[in-house]
This record gives sequence, structure tokens and C-alpha cells, in this order.
Amino acid sequence: MQVNQLLRRYEEGETNFTEVDLQGADLSGVILIGVNLSRANLTGANLSRAFLSRVKLNGACLHRANLSYAKMNEAKLGDANLSKANLSGAFLVKAQFPNANLSGAILTGANLRSATLANANLCSANLQLANLRETNLTGVNLKWANLIGAKLSGANLFGAQLTGVNLQKAYMNGLKLNRVNLEGVNLSEAKLNGADLEDARLINANLSAAQMRGIRLTKADLTGANLERASLTWANLNWAKLPKADLSHADLRDASLLGATLEDTQFHGAKLPQSLKLYLDLATTCSSLYQSHTQKCAIELR
Repeated sequence: MQVNQLLRRYEEGETNFTEVDLQGADLSGVILIGVNLSRANLTGANLSRAFLSRVKLNGACLHRANLSYAKMNEAKLGDANLSKANLSGAFLVKAQFPNANLSGAILTGANLRSATLANANLCSANLQLANLRETNLTGVNLKWANLIGAKLSGANLFGAQLTGVNLQKAYMNGLKLNRVNLEGVNLSEAKLNGADLEDARLINANLSAAQMRGIRLTKADLTGANLERASLTWANLNWAKLPKADLSHADLRDASLLGATLEDTQFHGAKLPQSLKLYLDLATTCSSLYQSHTQKCAIELR
């Protein structure tokens, strides 16, 4: 179908354009509010700055389509193919993307507040500075995605795949991430105040300079994690695993570390709760006495 034909029919009141072929079409800036483009072929189409509020694109092919700065609030894109599409700056508030393919898509600065992306594929997608507040991300594939500076407060990440994701400077205050696997993930300078990461896997994760006031890390595995300069005041680290973790210059005042594993943990320059100071002083004294006794025994045996 030709673009002018589509627009003429829309102006005449028609809204059903299911399975239409608009591959490579220039639809930049068009107004197509509430139209049905389900299963349409829009591969490589230019829809930049288009007004597509409440549009239906279920099962549509938008591979490599340009949707930058498009207005798509409450759009329906279930099962749509948006791989390598450009959605930078797009307005996608309350849009629905269940099971959609967004692998390699560009969503920098996009507004996805309260959107639904359940079970969507966002592998290697660029979501830098995107607004994902209150977004449904259950079961989503975010492997190797770029979420630098993204706003995730109130988002639901239950069952999300987060291998290799970049969450540097991300806003994650109050998130529930129980038992999540964030091994080796970059969370440096992230905002995690009041978040719940009980029993989370954070082995070798980078949490340097992260804001984690009042965070819950009960039973979390932080083996080898980088927590340099992290703010952990009032944090709950009870029974957490911290072998070889680096907490140099971290702020742990009023934090709780009951039963935490602290083998080879680095605390150089850290601000510590009084109970931990006493424990470390006692451990140092006991270690010195043990070494002294061992040396004395060795001399006597000669």
C-alpha cells in the first residue's frame, strides 16, 4: 500500500490496516491515532516523530524501523519484532510489549513508565537514561543490555535475565531483587537505597560508590565484590558472604553484619559500626597472639 493511500483512508475514518505492507515507507510525523496495524510489515520504515497513541502493532514486523521520538503511549506491540529498531526518545508510557523482540534495539532516553515488557527480549538493547519506573519487566531478557543511568524505581524484575547487564548509575531505590543473579554486573554509582537483595548473587559485582543506605543484603553472596566508597549506612548484611570483598573507604556506620563471613575482606579506611570494630580488633589481637605462639613453639622445637 502507498503511504498517500493509507493516509487518505485514515482521514476518511478507516482504522483497520492489518497485515498492510509498508516496508521502507516514510511515515515520519504522520498522525495515526488508534489504528490497527497488527501483523503489518514495517521493516525499515521511518516513523520518527509519528503520533501513534493507542496504535495496535501486535505481531508487526518493525525490524530496523525508525521510531525515534514517536508518541506511542498505550500502544500494543505484543509479539512484535522490533529488533534493531530505533526508539530513542520515544514516548511509550503504558505501552504493552509482551513477548516482543527488542534485541539490539535503541531505547536511549525513551519513556517507558508503567509499560509492560513481560517476557520480552531486550538482549543487547540500549536503554541508557530510559525511564522504566513502575515498568513490568518480569521474565525479560536483559542480557548484555545497557541500562546506564536508567530509572528503574518501582519496576518489577522478577525472573529477569541480567547476565552482563550494565547498571552503572541506575536508579534502583526500593527495588525487590531477592535471589537475583547479578554476578559480575556493573552497579557502580547505582542508587540502591532501601532495595531488597536478600540471598542475591553478587559475586565479583562492581558496587563501587553505590548508594545503598538501608539496603537488605541478608545472606547475599558478595564474594570478591568491589564495594569501595559504597554508602552502606543502616544496611542489613547479616549472614552475608563477603570473602575477599573490597570495602575500602565504605561507610558502614550503623550497618548490621551479624554472622557475616569476613575472610580476607578489606576494610581499609572504612567507617565501621562499633561492634565490627571490636570484632576486627579482637581478630587482629588473636591472630597476633597465634603467630607469636607459633613462632615461640618453632624456636623451642629447634
